[in-house]
Amino acid sequence: MPPEPAATARTLAAAAPEDELILRAARGDAPAFEALMRRHNQLVFRTARSILRSDAEAEEAVQDAWLSAWRGLDRFRAESRFSTWMVRIVRNEALGRLRRAAAEVVPLEAAMISSDRDTRAALTEAPDRTPEAELARTQARRLMEARIDRLPEVYRTVFMLRAVEEMSVEEVAAALDIPEATVRSRFFRARSILRESQAQEMDMALAGAFAFDGARCDRIVANVLARGRAEGLDSSG
Repeated sequence: MPPEPAATARTLAAAAPEDELILRAARGDAPAFEALMRRHNQLVFRTARSILRSDAEAEEAVQDAWLSAWRGLDRFRAESRFSTWMVRIVRNEALGRLRRAAAEVVPLEAAMISSDRDTRAALTEAPDRTPEAELARTQARRLMEARIDRLPEVYRTVFMLRAVEEMSVEEVAAALDIPEATVRSRFFRARSILRESQAQEMDMALAGAFAFDGARCDRIVANVLARGRAEGLDSSG
């Protein structure tokens, strides 16, 4: 069974040079614009997410940014990279959303006398006592416990007594029957190992931070293409 024309067009667009895709998309070629979106969606989403700190808000900002880009593709000049141009567009979109949200904030005095218990509770509840904060602390504690468990025993016991139990150097030395200098050196080495372990885990985690999975990419692309068709930006169909 031969592939559908739309699928063929998407495959050809995905392999095309970026300059060609930009020219084609500016003429209303939806598969070319889809290829551009899929190439840069993760960068654009992560930019919006870094400003808005909300996946849902970032998705909406990304969609509006792509539509703005599609409308203005004929004004794009290759003086800068397309990715740089898109970062500027989505950054402006995200910052605009922040400004609009700030303008809609209820004044503090009005909020405090509000009859809405949820509003008052949100303002008076200690930020570090929220369920989200408690969960984050629990996860962080478990990660730290796992790292401590991986320490060599000679370092682990010293670290446990010194850092967790907060015993003095003198007390640890007396309890383990080792010189105070040994307590200090083992404790220093234990902290160094833990820092190195944390840095390695952070480096690995950063690569997948604010993951841009296939479903989210597909959803953004589909929504932008549908809105573009509604505006008459797509002349390829």
